Amino acid sequence: MPREKNLTTPPKRATRKKPVAKRSTPAVAHFVAHEQRAALIAEAAYFRAEKRGFAPGHDTEDWLQAEAEVDALLLRKSPAHPA
Repeated sequence: MPREKNLTTPPKRATRKKPVAKRSTPAVAHFVAHEQRAALIAEAAYFRAEKRGFAPGHDTEDWLQAEAEVDALLLRKSPAHPA
């Protein structure tokens, strides 16, 4: 026997998942190739590590600081952001 619909209770909706925050640099991506940006970041991270004497355990920190430094430099030289 089919089940009758309950007309007094509205149907339940699935809860929406919160969007995951993406880490991107859209302004930089428009005028520098991804490979170029990655090479600049790797070079800057290497020089940071060299300055520290290549002490282990700081790889991620060096990369993130180099990434911020390169992105700031690229944004400053961006045609959209005149210096």
